Amino acid sequence: MRNAHRPIDLIGQTDMIRVRSLSELTGCDIWLKLESQNPGGSIKDRAALQMIQDALASGELEPGMTVVEGTAGNTGIGLAIVARSLGLNMLAVMPNDQSPEKERMISLHGAQLKTVDPVPFRDDNHFYHTARKLAESRDDYWWANQFENTSNARAHYLTTGPEIWQQTNGAVDIFVSVAGTGGTIAGNSMYLKERNPDVQVWLTDPDGSGIYSFLKQGEYVANGGSFTEGIGIMRLVENFKQARVDAAVNLPDQDLLALSRYVRDQDAIVLGSSSALNLAGALQAAALHGPGKTIVTFACDLGERSASKLYNKDYLKSRGLNLDLKPISEMLARYRDSGERVWYKPS
Repeated sequence: MRNAHRPIDLIGQTDMIRVRSLSELTGCDIWLKLESQNPGGSIKDRAALQMIQDALASGELEPGMTVVEGTAGNTGIGLAIVARSLGLNMLAVMPNDQSPEKERMISLHGAQLKTVDPVPFRDDNHFYHTARKLAESRDDYWWANQFENTSNARAHYLTTGPEIWQQTNGAVDIFVSVAGTGGTIAGNSMYLKERNPDVQVWLTDPDGSGIYSFLKQGEYVANGGSFTEGIGIMRLVENFKQARVDAAVNLPDQDLLALSRYVRDQDAIVLGSSSALNLAGALQAAALHGPGKTIVTFACDLGERSASKLYNKDYLKSRGLNLDLKPISEMLARYRDSGERVWYKPS
């Protein structure tokens, strides 16, 4: 139990829960670290706090200035909370195809929100470039630049990784994470492998992202698309450069749909889309490594932030997803039998 004077004092020190149904199904202990417990409801609170603290310490950012960032939502919410707590303003630039739940939260926390049409990264009107140009337009604006700002990864090296190590008593065998900016998987993998080089780091990548392809064949190539938000990139950024990845798996949205319903019904855990992707990756790792492993992954944010997509039947049908779900045992058997979507780091 903690007492705090500001919301930012409660960032981190999140609990873990054993996902009983999947643990019993696989013979592994599969743990979810509940990053939804952070004040802004997501793991991005950690990076938001570290980026702003480091910028204030260096003098790049001063009280009264405005933090500017391009975001899929969660980082914007985290930055809005940290900024308001520390006497700063916040301007978030967000593509207009993200969940309305995230848009509302950014505004509720007092940040200014600018939405733009979703376009490829090469387009100068991409939300990332729009945020950069806005930040460069005024001396009292500071660009957080979460993709290239390695304070992002540092947040997890300093806090999340040590928490995982402590909570598992150093017995973690496999760490599983999605990658958006790459900060989460970079910081945690660096810390955990410093403590034990044998910890296996698994990256989970959705359709529509090019990270799996980059690791497997050295170039960013994406196929299809995904309803996951803020996950997957099509370029090599400074945070991801630090990631120490042993294996990667590419998984379709249909699997996330099936797993989210199974865990909801069996464990009373409502997952967001990125959390469902994480847990599907953990299931794949368990299937291929066999029983007896301790596997840790994240509930990245509040499941309710995926209500308009992952839990919206009309939206799912519009994406061609099958709502008549097969038993999870069939998915596990497929994961055990097929390695076509799995990449392993060459030994």
